Parts: sequence; C-alpha cells; structure tokens
Amino acid sequence: MSEFDKREEGFEKKFALDEEQKFRAEARRNRLLGLWAAEKLGISGEAASAYAKEVVAADFEEAGDGDVLRKVMADFAAKNVAITEQAIRAKMSELVAVAAAEVKAGK
Repeated sequence: MSEFDKREEGFEKKFALDEEQKFRAEARRNRLLGLWAAEKLGISGEAASAYAKEVVAADFEEAGDGDVLRKVMADFAAKNVAITEQAIRAKMSELVAVAAAEVKAGK
C-alpha cells in the first residue's frame, strides 16, 4: 500500500468517525430538546422519556431539523404553550453544543 493510499484511508476513517459523531450529537440534541419540551408541556417521569424518544424519531422523517421543529411546535400549539419558533431554534442551537461536547467526552 502506497503512502498516498494510507493517507486516503486515514481521511476516509476520520470522515466516517466525524459523521458518526455528528449523527450521535444530533440524536442526543433531539433527546435533550424532547426532555426540555416535555417539561414545558408538563410531562414528567417515564412519559417525558417516551416523549423525548418521539422527538428523536421525528428527525428521521426528512433531512434537516425542520421535522423536529414542526413536531415540537405542533405539540406546544396543541397544549396552548406559547413559545416562538425562534425560541425553539435557539434552544436547539444551545443543546447541539451541549450534545456535541457530551458525545466527544464519551458520555
């Protein structure tokens, strides 16, 4: 195997690891968002954990964060919880940093 092939293989492995960590961080962010939203919705205990799993599952509907945002906004609207889309997006941004740090720390 040439030096070039070794470097290419190394870059491919790093890319795969980075993508896996990104996926895990987004899933963790969605779980944390679900727990935050559950609290705002008055949901606690096992029901809050179940709701957080629903938020994580919502992310598999389409690419991007729109599906998660729509789910949480619809749930807030159904329970008459007044919160803006901007506030939810801000919380998502805050939580993605927390989630990425947790993933890198191996939590």
